[in-house]
Amino acid sequence: MILKLRKLLKNKSGATAIEYGLIAALVSVAAVVALQSLGSSLDAMFTTVSAELDTAVSAAGGGAP
Repeated sequence: MILKLRKLLKNKSGATAIEYGLIAALVSVAAVVALQSLGSSLDAMFTTVSAELDTAVSAAGGGAP
């Protein structure tokens, strides 16, 4: 019985799996934060481009038929 308990205490594979899980969670959180920031930036850029294109089409006299 004591031998099994010692063997269980020496087993490090469970701790390693938890460490990898924590690292994966941290990377996931960092990716979500980065993509949210990038998403806001892209939204602003495409809004600006759309407005410029609308202005250019209106100035050229081309509208919907």
